[in-house]
Amino acid sequence: MHAPSHRGFDFDFDKPIDRHGTWCTQWDYVEDRFGVPDLLPFTISDMDFETAPAVLAALRGRLDHGVLGYSRWRQTDFLSAIVDWYGERHATEVDPESIVYGPSVIYQISQLLRLWSRPGDGVVVHTPTYDAFPKTIAAHERRLLGCPLGDWAELERLLALPDTSVLLLCSPHNPTGHVWTEAELDRTAVLCARHGVAVISDEIHSDLVHPPHVHRPWPLHGTREGQWALVTSASKSFNIPALTGSYGIITDPATREAYLRNLKEADGLSSPAVLSLVGHIAAYRQGAPWLDALGTYLRGNLALIADHLNKAFPTLNWTPPEAGYLAWIDLRPLHVDDEPLQRELTETQRVAIMPGTTYEAPGHVRLNAGCPRGKVERGARALVAAVRAVQRGDAAG
Repeated sequence: MHAPSHRGFDFDFDKPIDRHGTWCTQWDYVEDRFGVPDLLPFTISDMDFETAPAVLAALRGRLDHGVLGYSRWRQTDFLSAIVDWYGERHATEVDPESIVYGPSVIYQISQLLRLWSRPGDGVVVHTPTYDAFPKTIAAHERRLLGCPLGDWAELERLLALPDTSVLLLCSPHNPTGHVWTEAELDRTAVLCARHGVAVISDEIHSDLVHPPHVHRPWPLHGTREGQWALVTSASKSFNIPALTGSYGIITDPATREAYLRNLKEADGLSSPAVLSLVGHIAAYRQGAPWLDALGTYLRGNLALIADHLNKAFPTLNWTPPEAGYLAWIDLRPLHVDDEPLQRELTETQRVAIMPGTTYEAPGHVRLNAGCPRGKVERGARALVAAVRAVQRGDAAG
């Protein structure tokens, strides 16, 4: 089955692609995290789909040139592709002078934490939390201050602490897939400005928001007094993380100058991965039809998971996420413990599904639905079977 034709294009997201033997984190190294080899993985947040044909064609064309020397990211093709994408896709005006490059989103976050906070300072994140955030915060000797998603009183309490320096916002939120509303972002901006807290908005999932929800980039809300930065990449939406490369928007000239000085002089990383530039430009200039078709296909995958779960366990009443391809599933109403569930999933069902404990959220799982529908079907059936086995008391181990 093919994805529906979109604006004259036809993309086959049902096509299985064997990723074994490609040094693939999700497939080749599943044993590293789960302790069991050869599991069917629904784990790391990349997709099993080929990237957009326009991106592949651009990469092949650059390779055919044959010379892969040093390059520059501060050039019109790259900057204008970003500016036009934000204008057309997100109705947001971006000053090309405010754009910076980074080898990864986490690198950019690390740089900004060093610029905007000191060792021992508090960094607020919403919980459950993308697992790279606590590691990065701890590695820089800052303190993670977890705020439950939706708890505005706790958010203000944490922002008001005298040593809180930064709010690390995930927009849309990972792992829940929550898309922040305009009112929520406005309220967040007001609170951060009131308490003098800088905002780093990680918006790497922003191009995979599902209607009727709408992503609102932080520049629409962060123009008030105070420090802020947006960090992102085309890597999630176009499935090109192995190319490396990201970019950010930093409007404050002093912060931007310090960031770029560290990038070039302290870290020696100002020369970009040229294939990442090519990939980003092609994605933003020619990739919209593929991305729109992908979104339609992903919504079908997530609806399939909802159908399986809710038919098997009506009390769950699970609804797909508002963004992305990561099915965040709260299993607490079913009263299944994490350890026997994971044993049943890995040892009997032979699948790898991320446990909620990875994100400081026991009783949940995160199932990656960024794959052909046949694989999603197997994952959904395996999860239902594993839960039933644990409920019966005849799970593995």
